[in-house]
Amino acid sequence: MYVITYKRMAAATEPLPVPVGPRIRNLREAMDLSLRDLAVRSGVSAPMLSQVERGETSPTLQVAARIAAGLELRLSQLLRLDEEGTVTIVRRDERRRGGADGHGYEILTPPLPGLRAEVSRHTLAPGASTGGPGDPPMHEPGARETSVVESGLVTLLIDGARHDLRTGDCVTFDADLPHHFENHGKEEAALLAVVSAGLRRS
Repeated sequence: MYVITYKRMAAATEPLPVPVGPRIRNLREAMDLSLRDLAVRSGVSAPMLSQVERGETSPTLQVAARIAAGLELRLSQLLRLDEEGTVTIVRRDERRRGGADGHGYEILTPPLPGLRAEVSRHTLAPGASTGGPGDPPMHEPGARETSVVESGLVTLLIDGARHDLRTGDCVTFDADLPHHFENHGKEEAALLAVVSAGLRRS
């Protein structure tokens, strides 16, 4: 029992056998965090974080766990232990679906841990909408959304303003503001939406 305990203690203080610097940098930048921001959130110094990201040093499990917490991830997520491979395919019949009152949606992206973006496809029957004027924002602070109208005519209502869109139009906006789409046309409308989480407005 003591041997196992000592081995675990030694493993926690040994450098990780896999490089994680580029992944930490990409996750940090996706959350719009500076090295100093992540240092405050994780308790790991900014110089140490910089060395890790550049591959000049490899963090121990203990340090990696603190960095993961600062990135709002579990250690297993940071090290990709929860993922089965580098490629994940969502088949057409495997999409998560929902909706009501003339609004249907499908989530095209897989429910992977640490995924910072979600792609969804929405259909709106004539007169339908994705929500209402009094609905609270659906996305976390700092989220951005880009939507492409695949077919039909839709109106984006956001923060008290109206924007009319037609087939082929693409709109990008702050998704943490109250917003929804409406279909005032005579035919079904469809749009593709990409929501990126944690990209704060500058």
